[in-house]
Amino acid sequence: MSGRYLIGLDFGTLSVRGVLIDAGSGVAVDHHASPYRHGVMSGSLADGTPLPSGFALQDARDYLAAAEEVLIHLGRDRHILAIGLDFTASSPLPATADGTPLSAPMPGEPHAYVKLWKHSAQRYADAINAAGGAFLDDFGGRLSGEWLLAKAAQVAAEAPAVWAAADRFIEAGDWMVMQLTGHEVRNLGFAAYKAQYSTIEGYPAGVVPGIESRLALPLPAGSPAGELTEDWRRRTGIKGPATVAVAIIDSHAVLPAVGAVEDGTMVGALGTSAAYMFLAERRRPLPEGLEGVAHGGSLPDLWLFEAGQAAFGDVLAWFARTFPRGPDLAASFAAYNAEAAKLAPGDNHLVGLDWWNGNRVPHADSRLSGLLMGFGLDTTAAGIYRALMEALCYGTRRILELATAGGLDTRRVVMTSGLAEANPLLVAIMADILGREIELPEIAHATATGAAIHGAVAAGVVADFKAGAERFGARSRRQFRPDAARSARYQSLFSAYCDLSSLAPVRAAMRCIGSLTGEIAGPGEEVPQAGETATNNTTQSKATFG
Repeated sequence: MSGRYLIGLDFGTLSVRGVLIDAGSGVAVDHHASPYRHGVMSGSLADGTPLPSGFALQDARDYLAAAEEVLIHLGRDRHILAIGLDFTASSPLPATADGTPLSAPMPGEPHAYVKLWKHSAQRYADAINAAGGAFLDDFGGRLSGEWLLAKAAQVAAEAPAVWAAADRFIEAGDWMVMQLTGHEVRNLGFAAYKAQYSTIEGYPAGVVPGIESRLALPLPAGSPAGELTEDWRRRTGIKGPATVAVAIIDSHAVLPAVGAVEDGTMVGALGTSAAYMFLAERRRPLPEGLEGVAHGGSLPDLWLFEAGQAAFGDVLAWFARTFPRGPDLAASFAAYNAEAAKLAPGDNHLVGLDWWNGNRVPHADSRLSGLLMGFGLDTTAAGIYRALMEALCYGTRRILELATAGGLDTRRVVMTSGLAEANPLLVAIMADILGREIELPEIAHATATGAAIHGAVAAGVVADFKAGAERFGARSRRQFRPDAARSARYQSLFSAYCDLSSLAPVRAAMRCIGSLTGEIAGPGEEVPQAGETATNNTTQSKATFG
């Protein structure tokens, strides 16, 4: 042991996970996790204030408490060279100029809290998209309701007092860096992919009143934000310089940890949701259906094209929780995986759309919902479970085909993160459906390790991300090769998936179903029809942001 260490912090949906890495040997020597006290608030706030449908909020103070616990466990009385952190995105919050989250002085106001990545402000995104602008060119002409600008528009329209009090509207990852260092230093990846920042034009002007003054200029990935404050050192017992890197989007953080630092690589970060990243040395037009492209926000000197699925592991967890096969979730997963592995492609006679939390690619519509087709009296629970896995993989193939059709080089396909490591059956099914060999790097805590590599680059422990990947990244890999016979059987099923996805009446029916509130229409009122949107005191048919 060198006696000098790196810490990587991975702020996920429900907890922060940390890893301690020996800076000399590159070996992870400890890890620790701490859950957020209030988790995800989707039904009500902690004080019982009810939340509208589609809300997914968090209390920023939970991040501080969880981070302190992890830093004490990993860093007390140790010489820490660097700290890197990643965060879910887009998860912005309104704050004062000194970083105080507005949920502190406004505990009963929902819009004062962090809007978690899965919080949907789709109606506001739709209005921004309808108005258009050159800032949408690198994002396929449309924003997602999960991104910062749509969420800022929602706060400005539905809680003008909160918006007026907000000196900053800041991604939670950038906010956490501000707390650790005392400096507001934002990351280019958050700014570009979630707030449509351009190094030439800056942030979009006039989209949301006053938005520009609530943001700040960002720095590229691997930049130092500052050193850990004396207050955090006192509370955690950390010694050494403890240089803190600018934050990074959680799915992007994994890249150096799995050795994905070069042109021609596709990486899928499979977790509760899924993110797909395509690395390229040269700029190309954004392939149709993909979500965004930016340079330098995730790895210096590389363009990163992004796409994703709004729900991935969440879909399988929903099924296993709702229809348990054991005393706990792990036992249910084990039982379902064992039964599903016995089925050949097509044995379940089911095809599904993987839109349990909306669709990102190709429709960019959070109002869409999941669908399974082909039920019969012989349908089994294991057959449904396998159909869900297959639907997720069809969604992945759709994204890969759009990228390839758009001219992106995808000669190397890598899958990683918790779900990929925990469910090899899923990766094997994906290889068959893609018809491609898949690499699965063998590394524990890949995302947190990637965050630590960002810290190492920021502190000068290594010269660049390639050197960081070689010293701290995965040292072995599993290969999943497609079976030709199974791939051939999946071809017709994938075609059926594409046909279902392209049917406009199906999508209109999903929106209609999703708009129903459970309330019976009163005299003179109408139930929304397909293609229309429900209206109430907080949801209007057309957004007004002023």
